[in-house]
Amino acid sequence: MKKFFGFTLGAVVGALVGSTIALLLAPESGEALRVQLRQRGAAFSAEVQQAAAVRRAELQARLAELRAPRNPTPPPVA
Repeated sequence: MKKFFGFTLGAVVGALVGSTIALLLAPESGEALRVQLRQRGAAFSAEVQQAAAVRRAELQARLAELRAPRNPTPPPVA
């Protein structure tokens, strides 16, 4: 029982010390951090959508090129 109490006390003290250090070293407040994460997420999403649109346009152009009728080449004249 004494070992369990010592372990529990150590875990609680460690959690308190860790959370205190994390709060003191945090670069920004929670709200500011959430806003920054939302902005980064939106920017990343916009970049992915733009890249997908560019690639889709490239693939559609290539598909149209492949579907276009070919001009048969005349047989060589001997």
